[in-house]
Formats: sequence, structure tokens, C-alpha cells
Amino acid sequence: MKKLIYLIFLLIFNLNHYSQDIAEGKILYIEDNKEIPVQGATIKWLNTDIGTISDEKGLFKLENSLNKEFIEISFLGFKTDTVSVQKDKIITHFLTVSDENNLNEVTVSKRRNSMQRTYLMPQNIIKISEDELLKAACCNLSESFETNPSVDVNHSDAITGTKQIEMLGLKSPYILITEENIPMVRGASQTFGLGFTPGTWIESIQVTKGMGSVTNGYESIVGQINTEIKKPFTDMPFFFNLFNSLVDGRFEANAHIRSKVSEKMHNTLFIHYNDRKRSNDKNGDEFLDKPVQEQLNLLSKWQYTDTSKGLVSFLNIRYLDDYKKIGSINFNEKEDLSRFWGGEILTNRFDSSFKLGYVNPEIPYQSLGFQLAYNFHDQEAYYGLNDYNISQKSLFVNLIYNSILFNSKNKIKAGLNFSSDDYSEYVFKSNIDRIDSSFGGFFEYSFDNFIDFNLIFGLRYDIHNNLGSFFTPRLHFRYQLNDNFSLKGSFGTGRKIANIFAENQVIFLSNRKNLNKNFTDKLYGLSPEKATNLGFSLDHKVFLFGGQGNLIFDFYKTIFDNRVIIDFETFGEFNFYNSSFGKSKSDNYQFEFLFSKNNWNITAAYKKYDVSSYYKSGLKEKPLQPRNIIFFNYGIESNKINDKNWKFNITYNRLGKQRLMDNPRDSYEYVDPHFSIMSQITRVFSNKLEVYVGGENINNYKQENPIIMANNPFDPSFDASIVHGPIFGSTYYAGLRYKILN
Repeated sequence: MKKLIYLIFLLIFNLNHYSQDIAEGKILYIEDNKEIPVQGATIKWLNTDIGTISDEKGLFKLENSLNKEFIEISFLGFKTDTVSVQKDKIITHFLTVSDENNLNEVTVSKRRNSMQRTYLMPQNIIKISEDELLKAACCNLSESFETNPSVDVNHSDAITGTKQIEMLGLKSPYILITEENIPMVRGASQTFGLGFTPGTWIESIQVTKGMGSVTNGYESIVGQINTEIKKPFTDMPFFFNLFNSLVDGRFEANAHIRSKVSEKMHNTLFIHYNDRKRSNDKNGDEFLDKPVQEQLNLLSKWQYTDTSKGLVSFLNIRYLDDYKKIGSINFNEKEDLSRFWGGEILTNRFDSSFKLGYVNPEIPYQSLGFQLAYNFHDQEAYYGLNDYNISQKSLFVNLIYNSILFNSKNKIKAGLNFSSDDYSEYVFKSNIDRIDSSFGGFFEYSFDNFIDFNLIFGLRYDIHNNLGSFFTPRLHFRYQLNDNFSLKGSFGTGRKIANIFAENQVIFLSNRKNLNKNFTDKLYGLSPEKATNLGFSLDHKVFLFGGQGNLIFDFYKTIFDNRVIIDFETFGEFNFYNSSFGKSKSDNYQFEFLFSKNNWNITAAYKKYDVSSYYKSGLKEKPLQPRNIIFFNYGIESNKINDKNWKFNITYNRLGKQRLMDNPRDSYEYVDPHFSIMSQITRVFSNKLEVYVGGENINNYKQENPIIMANNPFDPSFDASIVHGPIFGSTYYAGLRYKILN
């Protein structure tokens, strides 16, 4: 027994001693006064071939089994540096551009991919950078994914002009959408909320495929989309953007103004305004193709940083006012409903959040994070003769602790969170009130051998007033077969309460009869959904023609218990119920090829979907879901001369066959495949000014007669919900960006 105790003690001592023999840190460089992480930098022990590479955040870890004192850091286009390693000290190193790159006034440099995949992390994460967002003059979050294949973007209906996103064959309610890891687009904001985050505010977007981390809650079923807003300490002093869509009359203006309150506190004021005052009816059905709209969006973001004490905090205060008018081009106000079908959607929203992070200066691997958020969302709307009002008050509290276990190969994360959502709805002349509240705790263990294997296992336990008590496990792992080939896998479960009307406001864009008579009961008379998601990803680095790329294959499967079905299968009626006849599923296969060389890159993808559910009428393929999608993007930049250059990109997106619900307009069961092309050209005149022009749906594909019975909208057959493609046709835009960098 004494020997056993001695061996355990010796083991713990050696593990703790070993933890000190780790070189770890972060690799960055300065661009436009911003600290940019370097992904793919080579870090190795001096005069050896033993090393590693930095991840997408510029982070690296390298075990010192050789008892070396110096590391060598290198990256193409930058000077190679030798850095001293000191025990228990985190390295922060800034690369400098190699003198070989400064040839007269022409700058030739390695172009960073605007879309990056995490190669060294177990989770399948795609990072969309600001450069990617600028490819399409990205105006809001719903339009941020049209130039990359990570998320699908579709039109939701023929009246509201809303774009919806899908991941792994499922709509956005099954995706955890967060802003700086705080839940944002959910509940009452699910239908229109993606249009409430301007693209120019976004620093980056992280898309996680498959089950997310337990730290972010139990609702993430097919993935997570996290948006990072530009930070006051790294944002430029002033930014201004003007955008005008020349065809549909959409105008937009954005400004960011940063101020330095003190050495440790900075503030950025974000201002966004857009409107569309032109009435568009290109297809001649007497209905607006896009709504008349106006939006004002304000955000004040405060950042406090004290590196000596290991403190960083953020305070966000935000207000939004959004107005949309829809329906007949002759409709002006609610009194006109006796003659014309029309509607108005007025949304007011207030958001506030506070984040505090503490890193122990003496023990850098120990940290504590605290998040507190409150938001109020109020929507008043009517769609023809259907009134729909909803308000939501939400409170979110999260506490997270990070540390290591024995050594830096083993990390732990633990925390507690509380959330509460207070809903009040007015629908079909009935009031529905509900409170969802939960208290949960989570634990997450991470292992990384710094060579070829790492994993993350998490478990959370929640007590919910409407769901009861339950566990949600999550597992992610990565195994690197060789220097160029890695395998990732994930497994987990999730829970969800369906917000029937808030998530499916397309219901009100028809005169369908509601067959569900229990919609005012608790949870609309439904049982909560439970889902299991599993998947794997193969990533192979390829080197061709002097360039570098990745060949990727993803497969994800989602299986539901008690899947909530929104049944539009019988024309003139709709129903919703739990599918108790069998398990519903969503299978997604994706082949993707990324390649870059010098100043150009391509992204190509093929996606195949097999999504089906058990309806009361039997097993059916998900309606309006493309069976497959073909995607291609090409981008190129000219070399900079006196800070001037050109940027060009073009995107091709082909949607395969889609199943239609029964309706009197279409005599066929499946819609034929169709495609759209978008492109943009940007002229950079200096590091302060650039001008861009572009086009969407350049090939001018349009769904004909998108509104059924548009000539008699008060007829029981009126329906604007069966939309499988764009209805507006091609549109073109122009804009400019102006920056003050110092």
C-alpha cells in the first residue's frame, strides 16, 4: 500500500514537473493597427526537426522533452525569429515582414484565406473572416453565407423578403445562434433576427458543424453560429460605408466611431441605417416583391483591459427599431384591408450584456469568465387579416472556470448558467403566455497530446420548468493520421421547445385553416423535441502547382425523437404535431475543395441531403429542400502598388430538385434544378478608400407566379408560402468604404 501511495505521489509530481516543460504562446503580426493571429506558423526547437504549427487563433504548444532553451518561429513572407523559452512564461511573439518582400513600391505577400477551417481542434469549425464578408458587400447576418458553402441560404416566402439559413438540412431554430457566445437569435427573433446584425459590425463568424460545446447550452442540435463584433481596442478609429442597390432601391449607411476614454478603456459607437422606399413589382402580380422597410440600429460597445491584473471586460448596449410594409402595391394602412391584402411588421428590441474575464497573472492557465445578458424583443404585426404580436424578455447568466489537470495536456472547464424566457403572444385572437426557465451545470474535459490526438468530452445537467431534468453529453475528437491527413468525429444530444408561430411566421402568409385546436395549451399541446447528432470529417491537405489546399469530406446524421412537424401537405390547411410514427432524420454529405495560390483562391463544394419525417400521411421527404447543392467560388486580388489594387470574386450556386407540397399552381411534384450567379469587383484606391460594384442573381432566375391566387388574396386558396427560388430576379449595387486608421 505504501508503495502504491508513493508511486501515485511520484506520478503526480512528475506530471506537474512535466507541465513546466512546455513552450506555449501566440503568434501574431500587425496589419492596419490590428493584431492578426497567424495560422500555420512553424514553431520548432532550435536546430531540430521537432515542432508544431500555430492554430487559427495563432496559439501553439510544444513539449520540451529535449530540455531546449530556444525555439525557431517561421512563416512564409516573414522573418524567421529565434525566441528564448522561460518556464511558466507564455510567449507572445509578433512577426515582421521579410525585407525580401519590400521591392520598390510593389507588395507581394501571402494572402490569408478569408475562410479557414480548424485543423488542430477536435471540433469542426469554419471561421469566416471580415475579408470573406466583404466579398458580397454583406449587409446583414442572413446574407453573410452566400459566398461560402458552410451554411445554406434560401428564400422563406414571396412577401416578406426574408432569407432563412439552414445547416445540415435543418432550419435555423435547430442552430444555436450566438453573439460573442451569448444566445441572440432565438424565440421571438427567429424569423427576422438574422437581419438585425449589420455585416460591417462583424469581425468574424465561427460556424461549428455538429453538436456544439456543453458550455453553450442544450439547444445546439446541428451546430452553432457565433458572431464576433469588432472590439474597441483593435477597431479602427473611424469607418464609414455607403451601399445602394440600384434596382430595388435599398439604401444603407454604416459608421463606427472609436474613442479612447483612458489607457485601459475604449468605446466604439456603431450606427446602422437602411431603408427601401421604392415599391417593386417586377412580376406584375400587384404584390410587392420586397417590403418597403426602414431600420435604425445602434450599439455602444465598451472594453476595459488591464493586462497587469489579467482583467478584460465588455459592456454592450443596443437598440433597434425595424419597420416593414408588405403586401399589395396599393396597400397603405390597415384600413385598406377591406380592398387590398397588406401588412406591417414593427419590431423594437433592446439588448444589453456584460462580460468579465480574469486570467491569473501568476498561473496563466487558470481563468474565470462571467456573462450577464438581458434583452427585450417586441413585435407587433398583421399579415392581411391575421394579427400576430409577440414579446420576449430574456435573462442569461453564465459562469465558466478554466484550468489544467496535472499538466497542460489535460484541461478542464466547469460552470453554471441560468436562463429565463418570458413569452407573451397574441395569435388567432388568443393570448398565449409562457415562461421557460432553466438552471444548469456543466463539466468539460480536454486532452491533447500535442502530436496526433485530442478530444473534448462534456456533460451538462439541466433542470427546466417545462422539460424536467436531463443530461446532455457531447464528445469531439481529432486524430491526425499523418502530417497531411486528419479525422474528426462528434456525438451529442440536444433538446428543444418549438416556438411554433414565432419560428414559422410564414403560416400567416396564406389563408390556410389551422387544424390544431390545442395551440393555446402548454407548449402548444406538444412534447419537447429530442435529437441525437453524430458525424465525422476527413481533411486532407493537398499541394498542387505550387499552391496549397484541402480536400474535405463531411458526414452528419441527425435523428429525432418527438420531431415537431409543421404540416403543409394538404393545400388550404396546416397542422402541427409531434411525429410519433417513427424517427425523423437528416443526413448530410459534403465534399469540399479549398485551394489557394499566390493572390487567388477557389472554393468548390458538393452537398447531398436526405431529410425525411413521418407525417400523419406517411414518411415523406422534407418539402422545399434541395436534394443536392453545387457551389463554386473564385476570388483574386491584384498586387498592391502604392496601396492600390483590384479585387474580384464570383460565386455559382446550383440547387437540385426540391419536393413541392400539393397545390393548385404546380402540376409537378419536384422543382427542376436552378442556379444563381453573384459577383463583385472592388477597387482599392488607398488604405483609406475603396469602391465596390456587384450583382446578385445575375443570370436572372425567377420563380414564376410565386403567390397562389394573388388576384384574389382573400380567397381560401391564397398562399404565398410555397417558394423554392428567388422571385425578384437580378439586382445590382454599388458602394464605398472609407477608413481612418490612426
